Amino acid sequence: MTGAESLLAGLDEQQRVAAESLLGPVVLLAGAGTGKTRAITHRIAYGVATGVYAPERVMALTFTSRSAAELRGRLRHLGTTGVAARTFHATALSQLGFFWPQVIGGTMPRILDSKGRMLGHAAETLRLKLDTATLRDLAAEIEWRKVSRLTFDQYAAAIDGRVMPALLDADKMLALHRAYETIKDERRQLDFEDVLLATAGMIESEPRVAQQVREQYRFFVVDEYQDVSPLQQALLDLWLGDRQDVCVVGDASQTIYSFAGASADYLLGFPARYREATVVRLEQNYRSTQHIVHSANRLMRARPGALTLHAAVEQPGTAAPTIDVYPSEIAEARAIGQRIAEQIAAGTRPQDIAVLYRINVQAAAIESALGDSGVTVQLRGGTRFFDLQEVKQALMMLKGAVVAGAKEPLFKTVSDVLRSLGWTQDPPELRGAVRDRWESLNAIMGLAEASLPGTTLRGFVDELNERSAAQHEPTLSAVTLATLHSAKGLEWDTVYVVGLSEGYVPITYAKTAEAVDEERRLLYVGITRARRRLHLSWARTTTGRGQERKPSQFLEELR
Repeated sequence: MTGAESLLAGLDEQQRVAAESLLGPVVLLAGAGTGKTRAITHRIAYGVATGVYAPERVMALTFTSRSAAELRGRLRHLGTTGVAARTFHATALSQLGFFWPQVIGGTMPRILDSKGRMLGHAAETLRLKLDTATLRDLAAEIEWRKVSRLTFDQYAAAIDGRVMPALLDADKMLALHRAYETIKDERRQLDFEDVLLATAGMIESEPRVAQQVREQYRFFVVDEYQDVSPLQQALLDLWLGDRQDVCVVGDASQTIYSFAGASADYLLGFPARYREATVVRLEQNYRSTQHIVHSANRLMRARPGALTLHAAVEQPGTAAPTIDVYPSEIAEARAIGQRIAEQIAAGTRPQDIAVLYRINVQAAAIESALGDSGVTVQLRGGTRFFDLQEVKQALMMLKGAVVAGAKEPLFKTVSDVLRSLGWTQDPPELRGAVRDRWESLNAIMGLAEASLPGTTLRGFVDELNERSAAQHEPTLSAVTLATLHSAKGLEWDTVYVVGLSEGYVPITYAKTAEAVDEERRLLYVGITRARRRLHLSWARTTTGRGQERKPSQFLEELR
């Protein structure tokens, strides 16, 4: 078996078709847990190994830095280097920075970290006093207008169908949009959407820019294609020009960002747009038990673009998903906290368990209940791993060891550095800040242990720096608490999805059929995060005022 052929070994029939379809338009309709990342990384590696692709001419586009880092890591393990794997924004920003001095002249404007402060100034110019929450909603509306590629006049025509913050009518909203853009231009700054818009504008208006860009990248792969916005699609079209060597991967059932301008229409319409397209359906689920797969299929039955998943292997002794009802949210949290504590006591690793919910405010009761049970938690959306003080210290000292020319084996050097910061081989019995600090340092030790044989200290530090830049965080020994949105792309052995009542799932403001469908897809994402055990629950009353609730309309379909 040649090196190239070995890259196809272990792929299922459909994954192999995807890997061997190297030229022309290709669409992978890939259901949850069907190995889409495996399929596209083996496809790229096979293309390079067979000489069809020059690695430096391949661009893999993702929606998060974490996904891009994972793609690069997997390609590296397959022996493929030199392929660019970046987000749409990172790619556009690189091109904009390169071409700005040539086309516009001078240095590129500064990129805004956040719209909040500038929107506050825009509101002041209109004598409006807006709170932080309203400013956040205003920022989201501006982002939606720009990724939808709407002019002010087009936005004014569409505004009647939009939900406005309570303090703002259509006229005030439009005035705020204009004031924000004026102030931003006066201060010579760009926001994240401007990066895409300006890059697209340069390629459209400057033939030599278009020529250089298209000479650089010849073959494109787009992950999570169901999340592409009109602006991102326009930029992809400009990068491609009149070529058709593009492979897109996505699942219409996981479209959960329509509110931000994403549209599954590009994914579902791909075969009509490219009549010669190779269409591959990945429906063999390698993640979840048959019971969980059946639940996911029931929820999405007959929905547009929904794939029918098939469990690859049924594991004996697995249980059907449970649906529980509790008298209150506090009772729900306490019961789940106790069940998780019992699971961990029986030998389940904390990092193999997650509790998912619709909105962040639901986390407080769960976090408190788990804390009372002595369970360490990791709150996704909290302080990032590489921003923790002890992690920064460890990275600084490891860099110092590189400069000092440390000669010991990698494991020994990393161990010595971490011990100087208080790490021990055995975890402290205390919980709280001391245990949290140990978990962080132990995660770095775990990365060192998992390094490939022969990895040098410099290579390990470079990997940590790359992970830090991409926010590709190691797994901590803690139960994960996460919103359904932030859980996308992750998986655990045991998943609890809590708060499945009307008002949470679907959320109160999901008034239209389209919005309710998006909530259904969000629950589908939550269900398909579970590998072996899935527990669904809801509470009859909310915390605080004791408001009566009804079970989510989706639960009846799952019973």
